[in-house]
Amino acid sequence: MTTAREIMTEGAECIGAEETVLDAAKKMTRLGVGALPICGTDDKLKGMLTDRDIVVKVLGVGKNPAEVKAGDLAQGEAVTIGADDDAEEILRTMTSHKVRRLPVIDGHRLVGIVAQADVARALPDPKVGDLLEALSTD
Repeated sequence: MTTAREIMTEGAECIGAEETVLDAAKKMTRLGVGALPICGTDDKLKGMLTDRDIVVKVLGVGKNPAEVKAGDLAQGEAVTIGADDDAEEILRTMTSHKVRRLPVIDGHRLVGIVAQADVARALPDPKVGDLLEALSTD
């Protein structure tokens, strides 16, 4: 069975929990991505920050992105997948947590990101349809 390590995008970069949302937006722009893992000073994953989070939770409510810390937007425990977990486990995790991107960890170290598109390429069509339906409903 295909594992997260085989389908993930390697070299994911974190935004530090103490860095600003403006710094995160600039990094997203530079990297051409719509989400960044939030990492603490202990190198542990604190959550994910998406471009939508920036718009809805910062800009949309009139907060200054140069003052809001990325870590302030981390919500609870980060949803992750192990590097050696199979595609079926990725599907279950994305579906049950309604997330489109999963940080891939090996031990406590971030090694990549698995996106919905990565899973779509790795799974048979009916399962991809189930994932898309689960992520598209409220």
